Amino acid sequence: MRNQSLFQPFENRSLSLPNRIAMAPMTRTFSVGGVPGPDVAAYYRRRAEGGVGLIITEGTWIPHPGASNEENAPRFYGEDALAGWAEVVREVHAGGARIVPQLWHVGLTHRPKASNVYDDVEEDFSGRVSPSGYVAVGDKIAEGMSNDDAEAVIEAYATAAATARKLGFDGVEIHGAHGYMVDQFLWHETNRRTDRWGGDIAGRVRFAVEMTRACRAAVGPDFSIILRFSQWKLQDYGARLAHSPQELEQFLLPLADAGVDIFHASQRRFWEPEFDGSDLNLAGWAKKITGKASITVGSVGLDRELLETGVDPSVVAGVANLDRLFEMHARGDFDLVAVGRALIAEPDWPVKVRDGRYDELHPFDVGLLATLA
Repeated sequence: MRNQSLFQPFENRSLSLPNRIAMAPMTRTFSVGGVPGPDVAAYYRRRAEGGVGLIITEGTWIPHPGASNEENAPRFYGEDALAGWAEVVREVHAGGARIVPQLWHVGLTHRPKASNVYDDVEEDFSGRVSPSGYVAVGDKIAEGMSNDDAEAVIEAYATAAATARKLGFDGVEIHGAHGYMVDQFLWHETNRRTDRWGGDIAGRVRFAVEMTRACRAAVGPDFSIILRFSQWKLQDYGARLAHSPQELEQFLLPLADAGVDIFHASQRRFWEPEFDGSDLNLAGWAKKITGKASITVGSVGLDRELLETGVDPSVVAGVANLDRLFEMHARGDFDLVAVGRALIAEPDWPVKVRDGRYDELHPFDVGLLATLA
């Protein structure tokens, strides 16, 4: 009975889910030339059949030059790629789950290795755009984008959102976390602008607000929009957008007003309190501040975080006790739980957790990333 709340239905606009478990977005780079093939469709369907209520796809490139930094991560434009995504949607629906694409633009970032340590190999940044030309903290390598550039990226997000609805997806997630394009506007270290897109929190959040409004206009009032956000960045794991609930409110309330329905709060360890004086995690604060639904994520079901299981096959993430997760969800801290690496190791994770078959759950090791099993 401890896990009962995770297996209640969930409704939000176009999303009608059989339970509260989502598959977290995880880049796999098996979409050769950017086209998700039958193996990608089968990979997602397998998790749907294993009991996941919602699939959030790996990041997929919006139709804007410079959005991508990996040719074998999927794109969300072009007849070939969109035909592949249409098949993914059909397979996931046939498997009993709902699905949203994660719309992604990297902006000006290094491509990380599997270990999440930045690659020392020279990378071509030509054609990339960013708020202020910073590739990392204090490392400026280009000029910031123009106002027209910013408007073009916003339009590309809206186009991708409309495409998601046309293809039969059940909603859309915008990747606004981890130091990528949207987050580069939010974070003061990568947004040094003094025009309408920068300055104080109200200025730094404006790009995300205008992009959300454009997406809402493109998909209509009844299509769910999820925004993933984080404090930490690939450029700085200790980074913080907000140092207090009051600062977080200044970011989140304008986004909620602009049309975000669900806040997907990315933490490295979901159980950690976000601010002093409360045991709420980041998703808990997002829900408390906005009144909107929230998703928690971060090492769910495993006893080691991602950074500790990056490249060394001898380092295994064991199965973690889930009591704290059940407790936090049952008291209403967050609405949905996104499961990542644990679902790569165990496609039937939801069913086995539902039935209390914890001894049948498998640990995670990096070798599992070699295939889409």
